[in-house]
Amino acid sequence: MQLFRLRLRISDRIPPPRKDACHRLRRLSTQAKLTYVVASIPVLLCFMSETANCQQQTTTVALNELPDAPRPKLDWQDPSAQEPAAAEGSANVSGVVKDSSGAAVVGAPISLTSVRDSRLRTMLSDGTGGFEFSKLPPGPYVITVGLKGFETFHSEQFVLGDRQSYVVPDIVLPISTARTEVVVRPTDEIAAEQIRAEEKQRLIGVIPNFYTSYVWDAAPLTTKQKYSLAAHDTFDPVSLIGVAMAAGIEQANNTFRDYGQGASGYAKRFGAKFADGRTSDFFSHAVFPSIFHQDPRYFYQGSGSFKSRLAHAVGSAFVTRSDSGHTMPNYSYLLGDMCSGALSNLYYPSADRGPGLVFTNAAIGIAGRAGSNILREFFSKHVTSNVPGNGKP
Repeated sequence: MQLFRLRLRISDRIPPPRKDACHRLRRLSTQAKLTYVVASIPVLLCFMSETANCQQQTTTVALNELPDAPRPKLDWQDPSAQEPAAAEGSANVSGVVKDSSGAAVVGAPISLTSVRDSRLRTMLSDGTGGFEFSKLPPGPYVITVGLKGFETFHSEQFVLGDRQSYVVPDIVLPISTARTEVVVRPTDEIAAEQIRAEEKQRLIGVIPNFYTSYVWDAAPLTTKQKYSLAAHDTFDPVSLIGVAMAAGIEQANNTFRDYGQGASGYAKRFGAKFADGRTSDFFSHAVFPSIFHQDPRYFYQGSGSFKSRLAHAVGSAFVTRSDSGHTMPNYSYLLGDMCSGALSNLYYPSADRGPGLVFTNAAIGIAGRAGSNILREFFSKHVTSNVPGNGKP
């Protein structure tokens, strides 16, 4: 009881705090807090900056420590721009490239293709013709070697195992053969070109020399071409000059005297010689050559001994070349001259008609052809224009 009273007395003596003092104290406490917060902002900013730098350095170091780490692929990136790394293995392939003589082929381009993923590896053969592909993954492969001037080599497919060393059998490159393009043309087209060239052939640029072929292996003539060439030769204007000269010689010698002399006798002789020549040409150059499939031209030999060339020239009046290229009796010349002689019995004087006229004209025709062939073989080429060939090879 006394103790309670004592406490009460002491508290009565202590005056209570004033209200304005408490207000000041609260105000000072609030200002102190605000000042502390403002002063802490720069410190906080510095701390945050240092923290960011540390994180950036840590990231840089982490990236530098992992140089082979794959970069993240973005959706907008072109997948074809990123080439996958070549797969490596432990197998290898080697071999040697040679030519057909066994010599090493240096610098030959060699291609090794993986059948599995179509990956291509290339290299050149070394100074000894050798080559080697290493660090190959297992799988099937083929080798291709292509070099200008040689045929391209393609190997059979072979399969490599892990750690296998495969030796390709010696690769031999044969020399490539030259490719020649052959254009096949119809023989009648070739013959037409040769006929056009022959129709330009003239002795001393004037006298026709159409039936001499300076191309030994000339193309055979068709039936139409045989008749066309015969007409061109028979009705050539220069041929009429020859007929006129022959008629004049007969007039001077009074051959076939029943024709008489004067203009009338000359005209009859001219007509007879014209008919002889035209019928003989058509029969021996067109009609019978078409029937017996014979070539009516004389083929210039131009080489060999004098005797062989002379025999060829004379013999061509009795033997000739068939359309198939074989030698056969010259039926065309013999029958052509005989038929022409038989027709001459229609217009020659009656005193000169008969079998003798037929055989006489045939003999004259054959002899005349043999003589003209000799001239063709030894002399005509030197004075003939537009000679296309050189005779027998």
